[in-house]
Amino acid sequence: MDDYTIAVLGSHSALDLCRGAKDLGLKTLVVTQKGRGKTYSKYYKTRNSPSISLRANSSQSLEFGCVDEVLELDNFADLLHKNIQKIMNFKKSIFIPHRSFEVYLSSDYEAIEKKFKVPIFGNRLLLKTEERSVKPNQYDILKRARINFPKIFKSPKEIDRLAIVKVLQKKVSYERGFFFASSYDEFLQEGEKRLKSGLISKESLEKAVIEEFIVGTPVNFNFFYSPLDNRLELIGTDTRRQTNLDGFLRLPASQQLEVLKYLEVTFKEMGHIAVTLPESLIEDAMEAGENFVKASKAMFPPGVIGPFALQALIRPIFPKLEIVVYDVSPRMPGSPGIFATPYCGYLYGENMSMGKRIALEIKKALDSNSLDKILT
Repeated sequence: MDDYTIAVLGSHSALDLCRGAKDLGLKTLVVTQKGRGKTYSKYYKTRNSPSISLRANSSQSLEFGCVDEVLELDNFADLLHKNIQKIMNFKKSIFIPHRSFEVYLSSDYEAIEKKFKVPIFGNRLLLKTEERSVKPNQYDILKRARINFPKIFKSPKEIDRLAIVKVLQKKVSYERGFFFASSYDEFLQEGEKRLKSGLISKESLEKAVIEEFIVGTPVNFNFFYSPLDNRLELIGTDTRRQTNLDGFLRLPASQQLEVLKYLEVTFKEMGHIAVTLPESLIEDAMEAGENFVKASKAMFPPGVIGPFALQALIRPIFPKLEIVVYDVSPRMPGSPGIFATPYCGYLYGENMSMGKRIALEIKKALDSNSLDKILT
C-alpha cells in the first residue's frame, strides 16, 4: 500500500478523495495550478503531529490532514505534458478523475483517452458521455438502459410545454446559462435577453439542449459499482444548492416578479444537501443503477468502474413515484457530504464517503493483485 499514491486534480472533490485514501493507508498527491493551491499545501496538508483517535476504545488512528504532497503547475492543462506524467508515474500514481479534470483540460476527451498515460481509476472512455454534444452520449446510455429521461426537443420550434434550455455561458464556457420557455416565441424572447446581457453567445444558443421541464423533487443517486465483487452499492443521496436560484426562491412571489426585471436567475452549483428516500423508492433506484451498469458495459466496455451518479427528479405517477434522470455523472460525484445519508452505513455498519469507498476498492484490488480490473 505504501508504494502507491492516489492522485487528483486540486478542485471539485479532491479533499474527499484524499481523506478516504489516508484512512486506508494510501499516499496522496494533489495537482494544483499556481495561485490555487493553498487549500491543499497549507490548510489540509498532512502534519507530522501524532496520529489521533476519535474513539476512546478504538485502535484506529488518523493522521492530521490528508494531503501528503502537492504538485504545482503553471496551468492545469500542463497535466498532459510528458514530464509531468513521468513524475506521477514514478510515484506509482492512481489518478481519480472528477468533473474539474475534464473541464480544465478543455473537455479534450481524445487527449484524456490517448495522451494521458497515468493509470485512471474508472473507465476513461465513459467520461465523454457527460457531454451532450457528442455521440453516443448519456442520453443513448439511458435509452438503452430503459431509464426515464426528459423529452428532448430537436428544435426550439417543437417546444409545446414548459422546457428548460441548457446553453453554455459565453465567459465561463463550462457553466450553463439555463432559462425556461414554454413556446418558440418565449424561447426567442428569453434567448434575446441573455444575448444582450452577454451571458451567452449566438453560437452557444444554437447548440443549446432543450429538455422538457419535469416538476418533481431533485435527488442525486450516488452509486458505486465494484467490478471486483460484481455489486452495485448506493453510497448516498443528496440534492444541489445553486446560486442565485436559492436566494431567488426564498423571495415572495410578488418580489420575484420585481427582481426578474433586472436579475437573471442562474444555476451555478454552490453545494449539496443530504436527503433521504422513502424505502419504497430504493428498489426502483437500484434497478435504474443496475440497468445503467449493464448498458454501459455493452456500449463502453468494460463499463462503469467505481462511482457514478444519476441526477434525478422524483414525480408522483399515481399510485407510485417515478424516477426521471435528467443528468449523469459517469465519474466521482461532486458532493462530499453524501456520507451523511445512511445507505452505505446499512451495508458496512458505518457511513462512508465516496473517497473512502474508492480507496477501499483500490486496497482490495492491491491485496488480490487485481488492479487491471479497476484501472484503465
